[in-house]
Amino acid sequence: MSRKKILLLSDDLRMSSGVGCVSKEFVLGTVGHYDWAQMGGAIKHPDQGKVFDMKDEIKDLYPEIENPYLMIYPTNGYGDQETVRALINREKPDAIMIYTDPRFWVWLYQMEHEIRSKIPIFYYNIWDDLPYPHWNEPYYESCDLIMNISKQTVNIVNNVRQKLPVNEWNNTYIPHGINQDVFKPLPIDDKGYKNFMKESKHPVEDYEFVVFYNARNIRRKLPGDVILAFSTFVDMIPEEKRDKCLLLMHTNPIDENGTNLMAVADAVANGKNVKFSDGKISPEQLNYLYNFADVTLLISSNEGFGLSTAESVMAGTPMIVNVTGGMQDQCGFRLDDKLLTAEDYTEIHSLHDAKKWKDNPRLTHGSWTKPIWPTNRSLQGSPPTPYIFDDRPSFEDVAEKLYEWYQTPKDEREKAALEGREWMMREDVCLSAKRMCNRFIEDMDTAFEKWTPRKQFKLYEA
Repeated sequence: MSRKKILLLSDDLRMSSGVGCVSKEFVLGTVGHYDWAQMGGAIKHPDQGKVFDMKDEIKDLYPEIENPYLMIYPTNGYGDQETVRALINREKPDAIMIYTDPRFWVWLYQMEHEIRSKIPIFYYNIWDDLPYPHWNEPYYESCDLIMNISKQTVNIVNNVRQKLPVNEWNNTYIPHGINQDVFKPLPIDDKGYKNFMKESKHPVEDYEFVVFYNARNIRRKLPGDVILAFSTFVDMIPEEKRDKCLLLMHTNPIDENGTNLMAVADAVANGKNVKFSDGKISPEQLNYLYNFADVTLLISSNEGFGLSTAESVMAGTPMIVNVTGGMQDQCGFRLDDKLLTAEDYTEIHSLHDAKKWKDNPRLTHGSWTKPIWPTNRSLQGSPPTPYIFDDRPSFEDVAEKLYEWYQTPKDEREKAALEGREWMMREDVCLSAKRMCNRFIEDMDTAFEKWTPRKQFKLYEA
């Protein structure tokens, strides 16, 4: 039986962006079930115009797969109508799958009837926050299957698609799955780990408490607040212990989309250990940094999912997150002792309202996290996206949570994180890469079975 072929439109899966990394994970995790072609996007792509046949690389990784198929067509940006028409003609896919913000696919939605009269459009979708983005309605209605990265987004699609409501199979929940064989706890005497930390000038024995930030230096990630929170936390501990604390930021310290973090550190954390890791590293090396850390934090004011904290917990290191967007799904929130489902968000909409949820005895969370509720929710926007809540936590609250983890004995921190790792690998949680890939197969196979082509237009003379 021949495999269905899917044309993926997303960040080039060979790149290190979050979208690129997750694209690589689900493509390689399903390449034994589907054939894949990718129009791989990047800003000023260095391989524009080239074509890459990845068959040999896949055979090296998975020798048991017969005749694997993955072609990559690098492109500047996310392509255009003529490029995708040419790829459809060349590759003859059974479906198109798009992944990332719908604003990047307006040109594709403008030709959706042309495409969907022959093959379906699948969308791996995320939306960060409320209020419901009703301007996205035509985009959502232009897709035959919407697979959502967060439970909150499932409810957003349900509420936004009014003219053409979803049915029982075409609006599903598939969060990012973390590869448990790459991100995993390591023994302190692991030779690769010790050598890497020594070479990166962060010897393990130099610090007693390490806070890790792994995200872009952009405004919505609030990297300046991360430094300020760390500085405030360090001031809370005995003076003789302060030089044993480190904030390690794996990010570009100067970015025009963010700020000059070295200047921030000099101003608000002068004399404290704030260091940067800005070189490209492999996933295995990133796992070393998670193992080096005592806690990973991500306090973004808007965040679709938040890969770094999920990777951290899978690696055996606990986390601090802002209660917004997809980060809610990583916390193991339970309402009345029942794990929250996508269906529950029809009633609760989001947990970001501190007045409703922060001290609500009905709501509990996993031991591996210390969630922080935003203290300010501001309605921001732009002409393409007129409104969205910007959920900002207080840096003082972040500092207090850091202090709580600092006061927690190391063996208890490790035990809590291991509980999180086991929780993430549960079938009903779906935060492991294996479960994510199985869910893609389940949902896309169902869509292939249920999908019917759009009817062709007929033009008549008036």
